Order: sequence, then C-alpha cells, then structure tokens
Amino acid sequence: MRTMMQTAAIIVAAGRGVRAGGDIPKQFQLLIGKPVLAHTLEKFASHPGVGQIILVLSPQDDAVFSATMGDWADKLTIVAGGETRVSSVQAGLAAANEGTDAVLIHDGARPLVQHNLIDRVLAELETHPGAAPAMPVTDALWRGDGGKVSAIQSRTGLFRAQTPQGFHLDAIREANATAPQDAKDDVEIAIGAGLDVAIVEGDETNIKITHPGDFLRAARILQESVMDIRTGNGFDVHRFGDGDAVTLCGVTIPYPRGLQGHSDADVGMHAVTDAIYGALAMGDIGQHFPPSDPQWKGAASHIFLTHAAELAKENGFTLTHADVTLICEQPKIGPHAQAMRVEMARIMGIDIDRVSVKATTSERLGFTGREEGIAASATATLVKA
Repeated sequence: MRTMMQTAAIIVAAGRGVRAGGDIPKQFQLLIGKPVLAHTLEKFASHPGVGQIILVLSPQDDAVFSATMGDWADKLTIVAGGETRVSSVQAGLAAANEGTDAVLIHDGARPLVQHNLIDRVLAELETHPGAAPAMPVTDALWRGDGGKVSAIQSRTGLFRAQTPQGFHLDAIREANATAPQDAKDDVEIAIGAGLDVAIVEGDETNIKITHPGDFLRAARILQESVMDIRTGNGFDVHRFGDGDAVTLCGVTIPYPRGLQGHSDADVGMHAVTDAIYGALAMGDIGQHFPPSDPQWKGAASHIFLTHAAELAKENGFTLTHADVTLICEQPKIGPHAQAMRVEMARIMGIDIDRVSVKATTSERLGFTGREEGIAASATATLVKA
C-alpha cells in the first residue's frame, strides 16, 4: 500500500465557457462576491493532502486573472494551457514538482468540491492507479429521434462523471503522451491506456458551472454550506424597590415601585443584550460595561443593547430574531408588549416582525411570585452567510 503520497492538484481553467454567458470566461465571473476560480482554488489550497497547486490558464486570461485573483499568484504554479483540454492537462502534468506521486485533475468551474470528496479519491489511490468520483444515473433514460422517444436506454451501470480525477503521476503521464486530443476527460485517457480506475462516491452538490442558471444554483449551495448560525441565551433579574415606574424593554410603565440596579434596571433589555453577547461568545453586559465603573451608574439600557447589536454587525452577523419573556405577577405586560417590540426593533435596527416580547407568571411561586422582583429570559439568533 502506498502511504504519504506527495500529491499535486491540477486545476484546468483555460477554457472559454461560452455557454455560461458573460463578458469574461465563467471561471472569472463572480460567485457570492468572488470569482468562481477563487472558490475552487481555496478548497485545494486548504486541503492538507495537497502539496502543490498547478493552475492551467489561457495566456489571454493573464490580465483578468491578475486583476481578480492576484493574491493567489504567489501560492500557485501557473502554466499556459493549450488549444484542447488534453493539451492543457499535459502542460499541468509537466509542471508537477519532483517527487510528486499522484495528481488530482479538477475542473476550475467546479467550485463546490468538498474536502471529504478529495479524501475519498486520495484513499482509493492507495490501492488503484486511478480513481474518480461519480454519481449513479437514477433517472430513466430515453433515446430520441425527431423530437420523439424512439427507445428506452438502460441506466444499469451508468454514472455521471465528476472531478477531481486522481491518478498516479507516472501512469497518467504515460497515458497522456499518446492520448487523442478529443478525449472528454482523463478517465477516458486512463482506461484507453489500460489503467484501472476506481469509482468513488461523488457529491450531488459538486456541480460544474456550464449554463447561466448554474451560478444561482451554486450560490444557493455555497450560502447553505458556509452559513454560520448562532443562538445565544440571556437571563436577568432585578428586585423591586422605591420608585413610581418600571422600564421594561425600553417602555416606561407607571407602577408603585421601581426596579433596582446599577443602570436603569431594564431587565428585559438586559436579557436580550446578554443573549446577543452569548451568541457572539463575547461575554456579558458586566464585562463590557462593568458595574464598578461609575460612568454606567443609572445608564439607559439602550446603550448596552445598541453596543451588542453593533458588535454583531462588526463581526459579520445579521441579527435575525430576538425573543424575550418577562416573568412577573405585576405589572401587566400585555397592554405594553407592542410598544416594547417597536422600541426593541428600533434599537437593534431590525424589523418588528423579528422581535417577540411576551410575559408569564410563576404561579405565585418564588421571588417573582411573591412580587419581590422581575426576571427575564431571552434568546437571540445571529446569522453569518
């Protein structure tokens, strides 16, 4: 068994991709903010089993590559592609570093390749001279003639080919030396030279961008795969004391007693603030606004909530939802809940339909049941796409 193979990835990106439309080749068109080719290169650059990346480009794309992908130039071996895919791959094979055992040949327009798929190909190369991912054909197949179904084609043993297609370097170099220039992929060349090519499980999301609609499909898949969803919880308690009103979720409610605290003691807003900090894994109110600091004595709680919401934005998150439950016997929250939602939404800079304010009692149990204070529990959801 071969172990610790030195592997190079050959990214073939010299094609024109005219079916995808656009003013520049598809591999340089933007996909959720960066070129398709950048997504592809990142997957191989970050894989620990890949020691060299050989990028095969058309000489006429030097300018667009430099303009959109300049940061990659120092990390790649860049070679000029040929008139056909076969000649481009041959150029890539010739550029492999000395000591390279295996190569992964991949289409630059397949930006959704995952590390586990690369792992499967590399694992099969331990025991086979070639390995390639594929998906079994599951749809019914027809033959057509003149716009009508003329025959049924069996799908038994049929697969949809994907890349990266992996090979032992010496074997695929020898096979390519005499390969026909119209070969569709490297597996065709390998089996034509008598090499065994193992089929590994492909990935339905490992699509090749070919038509304009493929950009939207790839964007949806990428956004789902990279989305970072955080949920944070917050809990706060304040006791009753002297006063003639309480402030809850930014709304002042007349009441024979007030809530006691270092700030304005807005227990609901404090709970939501801590929920946002929790989702960010950035501590709590006390860490950001220490009660030992006199400048926060009697401070309005919207200062804390605004800080938490802005901190989420600074870290690339969108606050998608906040839910707070006020736990008390008195005052009655229902008549004020809508005004609280409006104020909380305003402070956090989100739509009111993303803010929930509700109340419950503790059935006369505990300190809230004895009307000694108010508690609040909150949840906040943050999303980074």
